[in-house]
Amino acid sequence: MSRNRLLSERTAHDIDARVERVLKGLGNPEPPLRLEDVRHLLKLDLKFYTAKDPSVTQEAISRIRVATLQVFNRPALILDAIHKWSLKALYLPDRKRILLDGDLPIKKHRWNEAHEIGHSLLPWHEDAMLGDNSHTLSPECHEQVEAEANFAAGRLLFLRDRFTEEALSMSPTIETVKSLHRVFGNTLSTTLYRFVETAGAQTPLVGMMTGHPHVSRRKPDFDPANPCRHFIRSPAFAKHFGKVGELELFKAVAGYCGAQSGGPLGSCELVLTDDNGDQHRFYFETFFAYWDALTLGVYLKPEIQIVAAA
Repeated sequence: MSRNRLLSERTAHDIDARVERVLKGLGNPEPPLRLEDVRHLLKLDLKFYTAKDPSVTQEAISRIRVATLQVFNRPALILDAIHKWSLKALYLPDRKRILLDGDLPIKKHRWNEAHEIGHSLLPWHEDAMLGDNSHTLSPECHEQVEAEANFAAGRLLFLRDRFTEEALSMSPTIETVKSLHRVFGNTLSTTLYRFVETAGAQTPLVGMMTGHPHVSRRKPDFDPANPCRHFIRSPAFAKHFGKVGELELFKAVAGYCGAQSGGPLGSCELVLTDDNGDQHRFYFETFFAYWDALTLGVYLKPEIQIVAAA
């Protein structure tokens, strides 16, 4: 399960300023953003590799950091590193080159490319990706670096405040997420992710990306101890409902979902307990997009406690 990591206000502002300069350099374009225009502006090269044609990765490299490990003690092939760590995308700072796994579905290319562009915009990431220090990058630091690249990618693909303004002007529903997905040209999954984090700054929102929740539709590799691929908390939700876990939430969502093969799976009002022990009512709805079940939970009101008279 991947729980979204919320950045500090200072870090988010710094990254956003860098994204703003890119969009200004493009003349503040209308959605959907053309990533080829971004690459041209930043002078970035894009190459694809596949299992059938790995020739683009047959270049010797002497230093590269992959995930939490530094590989610099001997020259290695990029392809070796890609296979060893099951990479789907990679940014080579010294060559200003982005490598994407061409075997992935095309719909995944856009986010992976934007994520690597995000790395390229943040100069302090170069040490994390191409540094020559001999110690490993801690998991905590690695998660921070990835969260920063994700934030940059989200602000870029969704055109910064253009998405914020549209998201806040619409009702917080799955239908709104689907509408914004069409406008900005990004996947439903990335749109839900960005919507929760953006529209939930003041109002608690929570999102989940899972396999089909209904017990009859779960795949053989379903892990009941780790049912969520992504558990997305808005800033307001993380602040007030930090003790709510994905396991209890998934069980509650599975309780109202039908076994439909696609489309809306159901909706329900659920009561969640905040960090002070007070109960609050949320409206949840789940939509199955044939590869992911997308769930959105929206805060409604405090749960009224009725105390019987003595």
